[in-house]
Amino acid sequence: MKGRTGSRSPKYACRRSFCNRPEFIGGIFAILFLFAALPSLAESARLLVLGDSLSAGYGLPIEQSFPAQLQVRLRTQGHNVTVLNASVSGDTSAGGLARLGWALADKPDFVMIELGANDGLRGLDPAALCANLDAIIQRLRRAGKGVMLAGMLAPPNMGPRYEAEFNRIYPALAQKHKIVFYPFFLEGVVANPALNQPDGLHPTAEGIAIIVDRITPYVVRLLGTKNGK
Repeated sequence: MKGRTGSRSPKYACRRSFCNRPEFIGGIFAILFLFAALPSLAESARLLVLGDSLSAGYGLPIEQSFPAQLQVRLRTQGHNVTVLNASVSGDTSAGGLARLGWALADKPDFVMIELGANDGLRGLDPAALCANLDAIIQRLRRAGKGVMLAGMLAPPNMGPRYEAEFNRIYPALAQKHKIVFYPFFLEGVVANPALNQPDGLHPTAEGIAIIVDRITPYVVRLLGTKNGK
């Protein structure tokens, strides 16, 4: 028995010495660190779209809505982002402000504001629109969210004075708060029958795809910001 023990001891001694080597110990720590980091590496950023029927996906299957198509586009480009749909058909800027706390329960990192189309269609006071959007932006910034504002234009039938007051709101707010600004959400789609549903107001899936094409570079810029800066 004594001889057998003696014959094995060099092999065990070799194993012990290898385990004590710095590169082996360092490798173990590297593996442990990688496993500890896996949950955070897999976690995606959360982008919430606070809007109305234009971004809610009115008249479309969920997978063809703006948030769904935007998420696919961002992930195709290598951005690990989950796009949350917090848009409500028929909502105004006042409605968006009223439900902001509920929307933030999803704990987004970034928020895109797409509101105001219904304010314009109903001829609501531009001053109220401005105050509502301003309050939304301020609350989001205080909450530490990256913010992007998607602009809207007034319907041309509301008259030149209303149109001028309405249209200057979005660029002014974006400049005031120094946030990412996309001038007109419906750019390239509005008034094109081939890209809108029969009501002439809501984009088709193809129309949404064009909006996504145009707005994605601005969203990527948003994802690269901290607190919208």
